[in-house]
Amino acid sequence: MRAEGAAADAGSAAGAAPGGGERGFGARLMTPLLLGSVLNPVNSTMIATALVAIARDFRVGAADTAWLISAMYLASAVAQPSMGRLADRLGPRRVFVAGLVTVLVAGLLGALAPTFTLLIVSRVVLGIGTSAAYPAAMAMLRTEAERVGRGTPRAVLGRLSLAALGSAAVGPALGGLLAATAGWRAVFAVNVPLALIALACALAWLPADGRTAADRTANRETAGTAACTTARDADRPGSLDPLGIALFAAALTVAMFFLLDLAHPRWPLLAPAAALAAVLTWWQLRHPEPFLDLRMLARNGALLLTYLRHGLTYLVIYCVLYGYSQWLEEGHGYSAFHAGLIMLPMSGAAAVCSLAGARTKGIRAPLTVAAACLAVGSGVCLLLGGGTPLALLLLAGVLFGIPQGLASTGNQAAVYAQAPADGIGAAAGFQRTAQYLGAITASSLIGLLYGQRATDAGLHEIAVVGLVLGGLLFVLTAADRTLRPRTVPSSPARTATPSRTRTSSNPEAATHRTEDSSPLP
Repeated sequence: MRAEGAAADAGSAAGAAPGGGERGFGARLMTPLLLGSVLNPVNSTMIATALVAIARDFRVGAADTAWLISAMYLASAVAQPSMGRLADRLGPRRVFVAGLVTVLVAGLLGALAPTFTLLIVSRVVLGIGTSAAYPAAMAMLRTEAERVGRGTPRAVLGRLSLAALGSAAVGPALGGLLAATAGWRAVFAVNVPLALIALACALAWLPADGRTAADRTANRETAGTAACTTARDADRPGSLDPLGIALFAAALTVAMFFLLDLAHPRWPLLAPAAALAAVLTWWQLRHPEPFLDLRMLARNGALLLTYLRHGLTYLVIYCVLYGYSQWLEEGHGYSAFHAGLIMLPMSGAAAVCSLAGARTKGIRAPLTVAAACLAVGSGVCLLLGGGTPLALLLLAGVLFGIPQGLASTGNQAAVYAQAPADGIGAAAGFQRTAQYLGAITASSLIGLLYGQRATDAGLHEIAVVGLVLGGLLFVLTAADRTLRPRTVPSSPARTATPSRTRTSSNPEAATHRTEDSSPLP
């Protein structure tokens, strides 16, 4: 069968020669890419165990510190796909280096911030700077694959994914250690040496951009038909679409202001949010190369369901990641360091399950287990209180670490299978945007349910939200026909024709294609 042939091809390619599968992707290329790629996820979670200390020093509440979470995710949600466009047009090495310099500035700004407002600004700058590394790394890997004349090995792509998930998983423990030993400002200052090391490696080892980005743009322009010369000269394929990005950012920002204080809703903000969304929709439908491809999404219901599933999953995960760690300190009386240690099994479970999920060819089973664990973990949280024994606290963390690992790899495989092949980069970028939106919503819910202090009652309300959403995710996963295994036809044989760009309706079968990243015979 076709899937068996693909697996055989992948197996033979992998076993051809030790290390031969990664020819051209050596340590000098990968070291700076991996160092840069961990900065965004580790900063997104590292601050979780420093929020209480920050609130104490600046005399603000949980609803205010939620801005530190939301500001970075809002900046990242817009910056990730934007940086990808910049990398394609200006060159990935330039964007990668510029991002590291921005991280360096953000780290200094946060470490020295005299006011809470300036601390929020530093998180926005940090979100923009750290968002450059991952899309620029993917662009450089693509360029390297073209140079050596083969596809990027799956092991190389897997390292980027594992580095991101692993760094996000250890973030709470690292943040707790830094806050307990050197103060919460160390959570910001640690970005300075990390950025300097990555910057030195990038300048020394990453290949120069040369004319690669310009050549790719020129090739795309000359490949267009003569009928497109007037309308598309100003907005050429691959253009950044700055107006689309600005409208997207403005709509998200206004919605963010509304969500951040749900206890006292700012209803007048709904009108400008709706207006901005309408203008964004009009512009994206008009633009030849839109920042947000609404037509593709309208045609691809399976992909939309995957985005919804991913966003809801991470809404629950981030509610626990931030809300649970705050409750351990304020509701249970643990120090920031000990709260980070209690969260460590959650990190370990996430790392182990991400490896297990990457080795699983199916999609539906891991996502079903992830949804079930979210519901069960939320049920356990309903039992927690000030006198809960340590074993049950650790168990709750593990139950939420399992879906973090399984959902990450499962939904990534679903996006790969469901998105058109010629739009996989944009599809993957907006998967991360769905994740960031889940995080933003989670921070808003924490502010609403906790108010000025994390309490048992607030944790139980968060658990009820997780229980409901976990059940909803279980139903969505079970009812999604595109995730159910089907028989893979033995013919026609795989080809490298344009038919490869069709959206697959069978992710279970399509995951077999990911076993071989080389061109199809």
